[in-house]
Amino acid sequence: MAMTEPGAPTQGERPRAIKEKLLDDLRTLASDTEELLRATANQTGEQIGVARSKAQESLLAAKARLAEAPAAMGEKARATAKTADDYARQNPWQVAGIAAATALIIGMLIARR
Repeated sequence: MAMTEPGAPTQGERPRAIKEKLLDDLRTLASDTEELLRATANQTGEQIGVARSKAQESLLAAKARLAEAPAAMGEKARATAKTADDYARQNPWQVAGIAAATALIIGMLIARR
């Protein structure tokens, strides 16, 4: 049973948005861990429990985001590959021309060295 927190990236979001959210989660995790360490060193009782709870929530959110990232990136890569394949099938001569021009430019650059 996975709970989605408000503002969390959905499956359909771009990988960049997921990456940014992951980085935010990791920053929050680091901040909460530092708070936990400070609380553990100077305080006892309820403040430690609250800090540990926040750190654990942040850690779980970061782990969930890490688990989602590869699937979202793979889905985006498949969609991009399908779009490129569809374009190549609809415009074979244009694709051949672009490939030939690219090969010519690369060949000229290599020959200069």
